[in-house]
This record gives sequence, structure tokens and C-alpha cells, in this order.
Amino acid sequence: MRNPLRAAYCRTFQTVFRLALPILPYREPVQLDGLEAIPPLLEGKGVRSVLLVTDRSVRGLGLTAPLEGALKDRGIACAVYDGTVPNPTIQNVEEARQRYLDAGAQAILAVGGGSAMDCAKAVGARIARPRKPVRRMRGILKVLRPTPLTIAVPTTAGTGSEATLAAVITDPEHKYKYPINDFPLIPDYAVLDPAITVGLPPFVTATTGMDALTHAVEAYIGRSTTKLTRAMSEEAARLIVEYLPRAYADGGDLEARRAMLRAAYCAGVSFTRSYVGYVHGVAHSLGGQYGVAHGLANAVILPVFLEEYGPACWKKLSRLARAAGLAGAEEGDEAAAKDFIAWIRAANRAMGIPETIPEIQAGDIPTMARHADQESNPLYPVPKLMDQRELEKIYQKLMKKEGSQ
Repeated sequence: MRNPLRAAYCRTFQTVFRLALPILPYREPVQLDGLEAIPPLLEGKGVRSVLLVTDRSVRGLGLTAPLEGALKDRGIACAVYDGTVPNPTIQNVEEARQRYLDAGAQAILAVGGGSAMDCAKAVGARIARPRKPVRRMRGILKVLRPTPLTIAVPTTAGTGSEATLAAVITDPEHKYKYPINDFPLIPDYAVLDPAITVGLPPFVTATTGMDALTHAVEAYIGRSTTKLTRAMSEEAARLIVEYLPRAYADGGDLEARRAMLRAAYCAGVSFTRSYVGYVHGVAHSLGGQYGVAHGLANAVILPVFLEEYGPACWKKLSRLARAAGLAGAEEGDEAAAKDFIAWIRAANRAMGIPETIPEIQAGDIPTMARHADQESNPLYPVPKLMDQRELEKIYQKLMKKEGSQ
């Protein structure tokens, strides 16, 4: 970062936030054994009407049908919003919110990937703050009121949204994707059922798995870690290195699917406390500008930033490499860190994940870099500070070169 005063401000902000971590109201959702636990839970809490937030793909596969049937059997009305798109929009949130109000719902069920869960969490925020539009919730601590009871059921092992305080929403009018971060957005309950993820296509398995790895890595190499977040990131990285190739090769491998759900959850717990970094800032800008899937963007961008950080991340990244079994205790920090980066690139190749983002247009780079800069600084405690101009160079590295395949 070229401006020393701005750099000092960013680091001061991050230091204050890190010092406040022990007193902030972080929590984890209560984990339920399976979908069958949801209806009696709602019944016990006196909930007679719920909103189910999902997408057409998940519902079309029949994944929500058993839950809808069980709710009906218990006499619990279930309104459904299945219009969520891969990068959920403000319109999605408002449509689902209206469905909630029309149904007189008392709770929210989110069944799907990160998009469905983020949409549901933003709906909860709008219910809690009916006079505050989504655009004014961007950033941190803009909700500050209890949201309706929320149960998250992830159908992918990637975002970890079932454990986080973030909801990432796209403003299509301005081609801008941004996070809403506040403690009431952490779901009250989460269902981690590997059977739900069995039908996930291999490429989605790959990109969502690398999304979870990105969360674990960015939280770990940042400057706001805690004993808990380090342990969670290490567990996530170890599980992903061992089980993602298995889940990709055999979608019916329940042991691998269960391990990946656990990895995504651990990474979610880690980054919701220790935050992420520029990989996410850039990925969100690509999602907002072009609709690039978040997991795919993270998978492509992660090794580029790790190489750009260089010595600033070697010590911590080497520890994570050793914890994941990718480097031996005898290896130096630089070698171990580079082993980790090499594994990421090799895994991406093996799973068909490209090295570039072909959608990037040179003329869009300044705007996207500005959005990434605004999102990331001063909030994200990255190993090495970068400003808009430095981030622009990253986009250039991510562009598909002429003549490349």
C-alpha cells in the first residue's frame, strides 16, 4: 500500500478489532442430527408457519420434499421461496421477505448452498430492520437486532455460511457484490447431513471444496487469529487435503462427504471470527460484475494472492501446510509454504479448475479493483496491505492471455 497514513489506519483498525475479539458475541449454531429433527424443534418452540428459502435446482432434485412433507404432517405451514440465484440479489431478498410476511412466518429455513443461506440471512436482517434497505446494511454491525429463528441446511460443502455472521448480496443495478456482517445473522441451528450432498456434481464439489480451503487459509494467514480459529483452520485444511479428491472422484463416498461438510463448517467458524482477505474482495467483485461463481473465483484467485504475499505469509502458511500433511517438520518455511501453493495448483488442475477468469475485461478492472479495495480495507487483516492500483495488477494476472487454452 503506497499511502503510509492509510496503511497505518488499516493496521490500527485491525488491531482494535483483534483486541475486541474476546468480548464480541460470537457463537456457533446448535447442530441438529438431520432434517427429521427440524419439525419437532419448530413445534416445541411454538412455530406454526415457516419460510423455506432455497433455489429451483435444489427443490427440483427433491431435496426439500421430505422436509416439506414432514412439516405438513406436523401441521406447520411452509411457504417456499425458490427463486434464489447463484449470486443472490437484492430482488431475491425482497421477494423472499414479502413471501415471509404474506405467510405470517415465524422462522426461516435455508436449504441449499451459500447463495440460499445468504439470501435467507439477509431476509432475516430485513425482517429485523424493516425500514433499512439492503444497500444500507453493507459492512459491519448494521443490523443490531435479533432476526427470526433461522435453521441452515447446507447442500454443498463450501461456504460455511451455516456458521458465519455474513450474508453476501449482489446489487445488479451497480454490478456490486458485498457482505453484510453482523452477529444476529449467525444461524441458530445447522444440519450437517452428508446424504444431502451426495448428488453434488464433481465440478461443484471441487469449487465449493476449494472455497472452504480459501476460508481456512485466509483466516489462518491473517493478523487476527485466535487459538480457536487456528485450530479450526488446521482441521479444515487437513480434511480438505485428504477428502476433497475422494469426494470429487466418488460423489457417493459418504465418509468423504461428511468430512467435507465438517471442513466447510470449521472454516466458517474460523473466518467469521478472523475474517478473510483480498481473495474474497476480488472474488466478490467478479461475482458482482460478471456473475462468476464464488467458489470458482476463490479457487482460481487463491494461489495468485499467496504468491503475491510472498514472505509476508510464508511462516503461517508453512504451519498450515505441515498441519495438513503437505510438508514435513524438517522443511523451512518458504519451502513448506510453496508446497502448499503447489498442492492448490495441482488440485485445481486435477479437478478441471482453470488458471484464469476469462470473463475479465480490461476496461472493468479499475471499477472492480475499487470495489475490492473498499470491501477489504481496513476490515480484512491481510498479511500484506494492497491498494486499488496494486489490486489492479492481480486482475491483470487473472485475465485469460491471448492464445492460451
